[in-house]
Amino acid sequence: MFKLNIKKILLTTAALLIAGTVQAGDKKVLITKAKSAAPSMISENATIMYRGEVLVKGSNGWICLPETMPDDNAPMCNDAVWMEMMGAVGAKAPFTATKMGFSYMLQGDGGVSNSTPYHADHMNAPDFIKEGPHLMIIVPKAALKGITNDPHAGSPYVMWGETDYAHIMIPVADRE
Repeated sequence: MFKLNIKKILLTTAALLIAGTVQAGDKKVLITKAKSAAPSMISENATIMYRGEVLVKGSNGWICLPETMPDDNAPMCNDAVWMEMMGAVGAKAPFTATKMGFSYMLQGDGGVSNSTPYHADHMNAPDFIKEGPHLMIIVPKAALKGITNDPHAGSPYVMWGETDYAHIMIPVADRE
């Protein structure tokens, strides 16, 4: 016959309740972080996602994330075109911009290679750039002609220009 261990059940229940509280607290922090990526007129009604899980269902077509890459502390808010491109980057799949797409990173980014999203050690890439607050725009590739790819030129610039994921970086404040 099986014997109940009340003390063990209570401790297990308490641990589960505490874990649930921490998760709820973490979700609030993640939601706040994600929303900080864009102006409130965009982020307030955006869907908030974290590593594939929807934390808040939005109503305006924007998706905000508390991180761009795992643990990079770089929140971003994206429209549907930008999310499609990010999916292609993650899958290393082709992407062709047929219309404009927008992304906000008002907290800045974690830093990447300016020429490729796949640099093996992006923090040590020769063209490493850690941008401050910025807006990013995807446009059809032909529209990039004449825009510099130099992030130090003092103007908007093209990131990942020789890839399917080329986009315009528009700094909106100084870098740290």
